[in-house]
Amino acid sequence: MTVPEVFVMPDARSVLARAVPSLVEAKLVPLVLFLGGYRLAGVAAALVAALAWSIAVLVRRVVLGRRVPGLIVLGLVGLVGKTVVALLSGSLALYFLQPTLTTALVGCAFAASVATGRPLAERLVHDVWPIDERWSSHADVRRFFTRLSVLWAATSLANAAVTVWLLQTQPMTTFVMAKSVLGPLSAVGAIVPAVVLLRRALRRSGVRIEFTRSHRRVAEEGLVAATA
Repeated sequence: MTVPEVFVMPDARSVLARAVPSLVEAKLVPLVLFLGGYRLAGVAAALVAALAWSIAVLVRRVVLGRRVPGLIVLGLVGLVGKTVVALLSGSLALYFLQPTLTTALVGCAFAASVATGRPLAERLVHDVWPIDERWSSHADVRRFFTRLSVLWAATSLANAAVTVWLLQTQPMTTFVMAKSVLGPLSAVGAIVPAVVLLRRALRRSGVRIEFTRSHRRVAEEGLVAATA
């Protein structure tokens, strides 16, 4: 008897348990420090407060002997660059415009990859979650990567457009608060439909998705070809 193949994914509770502390550390605390510094002492204080927190987070990881992901280092380098430019120019618009332009370029890259027949989403998924070559070439899975690339292109471009509009029309305090909400919302808007699309694609191929709270199991199994 053949057992249906199983694609193991982390469940919602497991994802939230890992995501919420990161959101507090990376989004909520810097937001409070930025707004507090901006209201109490102006632009320079707001920028320095946010930068100081990011440096403190990195130093804390090093002191405690925790692994420092490369993305955190790269993010801090980018933050230092933005802060220096903003302090020298005195313009908060430049501080927020740079990552917005990056988001727009990412959206264009996803769209271009679909046009060339080599969806960028496939490369990103393989980087973090290698999929067996047999499944990578499957028609339903190929369609999933194409649709996912289109979805992420649309999400990135919409995020950039809304951010520019907010930056031009709203007071800085309102903009910062709205942007802190827009980021997580756009992420959810990209991830949830992606899971739905993946589930449909795999179901067509007779694959069952199983959600688990065990991150070790997700890492070890991923897409499993189980036969009896």
